[in-house]
Amino acid sequence: MTAKTALNGPILPAASGTTKSIVILLHGYGADGNDLIGLAPSFARILPDTAFYSPNAPFPCEMSPFGRQWFSLAEYDPEFLRRQPETMSGALRAMAEGAAKNAVSIDDFIDSLLAKHNLPANKLALVGFSQGTMMALQTAPRRDLAIAGVVGFSGALLGEEAFAGAIRSKPPMILVHGTADPVVPIEASRLAHKALTANGFDVELHERPNLQHGIDEEGINLASAFLSKHLGN
Repeated sequence: MTAKTALNGPILPAASGTTKSIVILLHGYGADGNDLIGLAPSFARILPDTAFYSPNAPFPCEMSPFGRQWFSLAEYDPEFLRRQPETMSGALRAMAEGAAKNAVSIDDFIDSLLAKHNLPANKLALVGFSQGTMMALQTAPRRDLAIAGVVGFSGALLGEEAFAGAIRSKPPMILVHGTADPVVPIEASRLAHKALTANGFDVELHERPNLQHGIDEEGINLASAFLSKHLGN
């Protein structure tokens, strides 16, 4: 399945009334845009000229009657990955096809927002959580013009083997992941950091001790500082 319909979801307009930059929030599997728009007020305190968009993923979630998904996770088994972390690369490779097929929806959304607000690519950042991070890492490096940056919470880089040949731009990135994550093991972000660094990306990895699958206050602070640095007006 390939996403062709336009994305939509909750929006928090720029607090100043003038949009000089954009943040797109990409939610996780089984959630929707309402899940991450709650982060926007925290970021808006330091980014008053930034508009925040939190689109719903294009497909109904196969395992939730109300949520949405960017691609299928029907065969994903986090418990198996925790028992056998050496299989992580293979598991991520299996999900890469779904992410690659459906990144077009996010690409189109980025293009439409940049055109709407008459802004260059380096005035837009992506913030993802879990599957949303996977989509952000799938999309951003494959765009011709580098966006301002990517914040990735509790996610992974899919299709690592083919990644180097697909790179078109290298936006700065920050990855934040809990060491006790039972859904996407911390090894996923460690692998992503290794691959991104090897390919010349400016990327930070922050491991949050004992944090499970979520975003804590320190993660929000790290993301805020990153966004302020790369989008601050």
